Amino acid sequence: MAAADSLLERHLAGQVREALGDTPVVMVVGPRQAGKTTLCERIGGERASTVASLDDLSVLAAAQADPAAFVSSPGGLLIIDEVQRAPALLPAIKLAVDRRRAPGRFLLTGSANVLTLPKVSESLAGRMEIATLWTLSQDEIERRRESFVDAVFGAAKPFRAAGAPEPRAHVLRRALLGGYPEVLGRTRPDRRHAWFSSYLTTIVQRDVRDLANIDNVTAIPRLLSVLASRAGAMLNVADLSRTLAVPHTTLTRYLSLLEATFLVRLVPAWAAGGRVRALKAPRVFLTDTGLLAHLAGLDDERISADPTAAGPVLENFVAMELTRQIGWSRTRAALYHYRTYAGHEVDLALEAADGRIVGIEVKAGQVRDADFKGLRAFREVVGRRFCRGVVLSTGQEVLPFGENLWALPISRLWQSHG
Repeated sequence: MAAADSLLERHLAGQVREALGDTPVVMVVGPRQAGKTTLCERIGGERASTVASLDDLSVLAAAQADPAAFVSSPGGLLIIDEVQRAPALLPAIKLAVDRRRAPGRFLLTGSANVLTLPKVSESLAGRMEIATLWTLSQDEIERRRESFVDAVFGAAKPFRAAGAPEPRAHVLRRALLGGYPEVLGRTRPDRRHAWFSSYLTTIVQRDVRDLANIDNVTAIPRLLSVLASRAGAMLNVADLSRTLAVPHTTLTRYLSLLEATFLVRLVPAWAAGGRVRALKAPRVFLTDTGLLAHLAGLDDERISADPTAAGPVLENFVAMELTRQIGWSRTRAALYHYRTYAGHEVDLALEAADGRIVGIEVKAGQVRDADFKGLRAFREVVGRRFCRGVVLSTGQEVLPFGENLWALPISRLWQSHG
């Protein structure tokens, strides 16, 4: 596994550069410490630009005191880092753009989704493009540019790879490390845990408070820990409310804040339609499996000792690898899950913009024919739109299991495809 460093070229960089060529405002959002500032400063270094970080209290005070003056600049690109700390800047940016509409005027970053704030989304409608930068994908770590998403929607047999599949232990190691650049540079587990502890404190004390005034912030880390222990489960707010002794309405608000700060990803249910009665609740994933492992107390030793622990971690790992790739793949796709009241389920489903669908199951062990039961039922429901069904596992073989059904190693997610 290649070491991560600040010189890595992020796959999203090309999209940001293109957006700056024809859009007045570009916003890069994503988890804190995912690399947004580094990405934007590197792009800013390619042209005349000015950087203003709102993590600097003096800069923040100036932005809050006179937003209009703050966003006025003689020319060039103005990069505003952590813009969610001063949401009043966004209406001021709208006015500035309306007075002089030119591409590439503002490049913003946000560790919280400012579009959840009242009137912000409408104020910049038609003037801003948004790109989400998640923590590092595995092919970014390996300094490759792959797209399993494109491959799985592609030719009949798109699963040849340049290298041998990675052993199960290596795949699990990747999942437990996650993709935060700072964590990948730490070799000792205790130092990684120390980083995650400080990271969560920063999120709760700063970013959550920026979005909402909450008295009992201690409930949020507890909620995250419970979600980590149930990674990939269907969202059941009533059950979480009972477990945490937090009112239903309060818990719903907390979940929205965890989504807004890019710590939690809710994958919606695919709408079956017709006579099939499908569950509508989303599945809950943490946006980085390194953070999941920290919260759940998982490491190499515990994963080896407890065979049941690997499955949810790998499902979360695959869900987020697909989420990252969707951001730069040629195939425009959305991620769903599928589960019916009759018991048929598919862990993840990719639906392309043209309606084609790929079903994906994730297994921690070897693949059996029974593992395709849900995919076969899903194929019947989807009909002609069904492109392919795949079971990703820690096995080492690429095997056909019937028409458009394949068993693949999980490492094909970041290995080159033929």
